[in-house]
Amino acid sequence: MMNKNMKNEKLFDMSGKTVIITGAAGLLGSQYAEGLSGAGANVVLADIDYKTCKQISSELSDKNNSENLAIKLDLTNKKSIQEMVKKSKKRFSSVDVLINNAADQGDSKLRKTPFENFPLKNWNHAIDVNLTGVFLCCQEVGKIMVKQHDGVIINIASTYGIVGPDQRIYGKSGQNSAAFYAATKGSLINLTRYLAAYWQGKGIRVNTLSPGGVKKGQDKNFVKKYSQKTMLGRMANKDEYIGPILFLSSNASSYMTGSNLIVDGGWTAW
Repeated sequence: MMNKNMKNEKLFDMSGKTVIITGAAGLLGSQYAEGLSGAGANVVLADIDYKTCKQISSELSDKNNSENLAIKLDLTNKKSIQEMVKKSKKRFSSVDVLINNAADQGDSKLRKTPFENFPLKNWNHAIDVNLTGVFLCCQEVGKIMVKQHDGVIINIASTYGIVGPDQRIYGKSGQNSAAFYAATKGSLINLTRYLAAYWQGKGIRVNTLSPGGVKKGQDKNFVKKYSQKTMLGRMANKDEYIGPILFLSSNASSYMTGSNLIVDGGWTAW
């Protein structure tokens, strides 16, 4: 007879599951890969930065004895997305989870550009990556999941897809949130609801994770002001989103679809 601890562990067990993570070379993408690989998943690390993905893949294979695949991905190119999905399916025979994590946030100079003078080319590029790229990934992976009658899609949004950025905390930090970021992240939250409703009854669950700010060596004054905006009084550590992503990817969230999981230290709760 299975004891309670074994039953609980099974809820979060990802053994034999294949997970595609876009933006896997980034700060949070690499953390998601670490957590899911540790739970037994085969991880497809997809990013424009192929070299870093290869390195992470090798490290995870050594650490967790897991099978992973690094793929160079250009989210502005439909053929690149199709090739990524094709290679993933060929290597692992199924695609069980898609995490749409990649995002264009712009560099510090661009983020500080006044809205009135913001370049259209940068707006369009961000839409291509943050929104159209997700749309195309969901299309291609969705075709597989419909046939499987099983699958999980997680779209990574942001607190700035829910509330407006408080301009008072930025100063000269370069951490400003550009208009395209709020527009695309807000759109992802409702795209999630649309897809959850569209695929209802087909074994596919679609949810959003909306993280708050992560501490990564930012300007001290910015960190202080940001932290004062949260109920917990601090920014998140980079590994604090492993739990939420594992929850959303696994059977632990089996009765959850069309939802937005907000993990922001209480930022949006007051």
